[in-house]
Amino acid sequence: MSVDRLLTTVLQLYQDVHDDARTEQILGSTTALLTRLSNPLNISLLTSQLLIAPAIWARRDPMRTCYRIVSIYNTAAIHVRRNEIEYDAAKKKGEQRAAAGLRSDAWTAAVLKGADDQSGRWQHLLVFSGVLMGMESGNRRSLSRTMRATVERAVVTAANLALRIRPPEPQAPPGPVALALTYAFPLLSESSLAGLDCDALVPVATRAMLGGDGLQDGLLLATIDYDVRQAEQKFMWAENAPSYLHLQQLEQKPLVASLGPLSRLLAHAVQHARDSHVVLQLQDDLVAFTAKLLRLWQANKLSELELSEEGFFLTPETLERTWPALWQFLKKTMYAVVAVLHAVVARSLLDRHLRQHAVAPLVATKTLLALRNLYFISSRDGSDAFQVYTFTYLTSIDTLARYGPACAAFLREIAPSPSLFPPSQSPIPPHPLHRTLDLFYLNIAEHLPLSLPPAECDALIIQPAITYLHPPANHNTPHPNPTPDPAARLPPRMRALFEAAHSAVLAVFACPANAPLAAALAPFYAETLLAAFPAHISPRQFRLAFRTVMQILSPPFPVSASHPLLAETMLEMVRYRAVASGAAGTAVLPPVEPASSSSGGGGGGSQDANTNADGPVSEQSTLVLTLVDALPFLDGGILEEWLALTAATVHEIRDAGLREVVQRRFWDVLGSGEMDVERAALALAWWGTKGGREAVLFGARGHVPPPPPPPPRDQDRDVYVMSGAIVEDAAPASKL
Repeated sequence: MSVDRLLTTVLQLYQDVHDDARTEQILGSTTALLTRLSNPLNISLLTSQLLIAPAIWARRDPMRTCYRIVSIYNTAAIHVRRNEIEYDAAKKKGEQRAAAGLRSDAWTAAVLKGADDQSGRWQHLLVFSGVLMGMESGNRRSLSRTMRATVERAVVTAANLALRIRPPEPQAPPGPVALALTYAFPLLSESSLAGLDCDALVPVATRAMLGGDGLQDGLLLATIDYDVRQAEQKFMWAENAPSYLHLQQLEQKPLVASLGPLSRLLAHAVQHARDSHVVLQLQDDLVAFTAKLLRLWQANKLSELELSEEGFFLTPETLERTWPALWQFLKKTMYAVVAVLHAVVARSLLDRHLRQHAVAPLVATKTLLALRNLYFISSRDGSDAFQVYTFTYLTSIDTLARYGPACAAFLREIAPSPSLFPPSQSPIPPHPLHRTLDLFYLNIAEHLPLSLPPAECDALIIQPAITYLHPPANHNTPHPNPTPDPAARLPPRMRALFEAAHSAVLAVFACPANAPLAAALAPFYAETLLAAFPAHISPRQFRLAFRTVMQILSPPFPVSASHPLLAETMLEMVRYRAVASGAAGTAVLPPVEPASSSSGGGGGGSQDANTNADGPVSEQSTLVLTLVDALPFLDGGILEEWLALTAATVHEIRDAGLREVVQRRFWDVLGSGEMDVERAALALAWWGTKGGREAVLFGARGHVPPPPPPPPRDQDRDVYVMSGAIVEDAAPASKL
């Protein structure tokens, strides 16, 4: 069929609505015509009619149609440029070849003229974005500098006209505008981007990302619960379930498939919007969206599964196919939201309106609320371990920490609710999602003690943390043997909560204003540490926690002045456990698997093992190492006494290898500079002139043990000695 005849046929087909197969044929013919037509007027006519054709725009999926329009002009532009290159190459070789269509600049100008007043500005934007992609993406550089600038201006002008509401014209649909700009955004120059109306773009792009053309307000999670069935005491979410098919269709939506580029476009609009109120409204929309996402997930029966229990309670089909697909979608959603929040937080550091004392804590609070709502996603498998999340999280905490009343109000808003569990049961909530939110709370609270008065620290940090200082009863049974079974230890999420609670308590103790609180709770906390070790915390964690407590109870902290005997009492508790009680195990402790850490959550995880940098340790040797670690903080009046007591305790360790580890650490404390000048002088005198060296190396006798007797030798064998040597069996000769 000739090109002119095909053009006439396609224009006639535009006027009626057809089935999907016929419509696809029409779109394919349109692409071929755009590539082959040599008359610019025909190209303009085809473009003009395409943008108003009932056969194209009456389809059931408008976003799919918009995507096809962009694709048509992208493909046509690529073919036009390729034909131009092939023609020029043939001409250089002297080959006779008919010109196939127009050159790139002329073709682009003809397409731009076809975007007339009969169609909407947002439809023009689809065409212009497709042309710009086809001509300039992939470093093709098909257009001249002037024509490229013209196309970029056309994209920005069409976008601004589509974004601005001008009654009585109908409002442009947000999905197509966001889709076209998502594709064109990486190709626009800085000067062109400066002309974009970001104030109008922010709400439009937000509706496109969160609304029906994008994530659909997270309603997917509400449909999953109806399709989850029980099979052989396990949950099954089949691949043919309507909710899973819905998930697959949602993943194929153009805006969802381009969620990353769309979030970058929205982040750019946030950073360059002139009106800060649109940024605050965007943040409110994100908080509402994430809150709805959390609420829908909580209503889903699959949220009752702990991460460590999924392999037991999910069928193999669910575990291998549908379950990973769901979390991949949720992670993609989380990444997009965090990227936009990152732009909001970055702007809040520079915008004079957002830096006001009345606004800054609100921005930080809303950002942390959104991150809390997403924490059931970001805390899974370290999904928050990326720089954008870390910056957003820590910067918001730093901003919030400047305002004490705002800190207290925020913690009260997200504090664990006692109504989540019956009074007769353990105060630890039974629902895994509630424990996940408690972990976020404790990680946040760890950063805020300096901004809170002592009473608030007690009520908002200490009391919630005490819930998790004691492991659950089913994980806190005494072990019959000195080496606990690693399988009996806490699951990763409970260990993360346990560690976060200890970190929060230590953060409160470390504040000088909380000296009375630290003095009152230090004995209780020391008992808690001793009860939890070694079943639930590793040797390194135990030593670090106790070292921190000793530092807080020693000079120059105010607790040492008001309670001078408290530090020595703590040391005596550890020494009694190591030596006198007989309860400390002497076997080498097995490694501890690290808890799943969460960078954004403040580091609830552990990365150490029982075999640490010092060498293998047992429960008893770890307690002695704890005494050694505390020596640099002791007051000078008791330092020498505890140097001698610790040296004596070292030789209570019967295993020579474990004892050598402690001896090396003892010498390291004395000689590595951990002590200040005064303490180092006392320790040096004790080591050199008061028997310290002998006490540490050889025990309480304070002298070098005699060498072992020489082995018996054959009396008949000749003894070869140096001249003047003293022979043992020879009688001493008279010197007279």
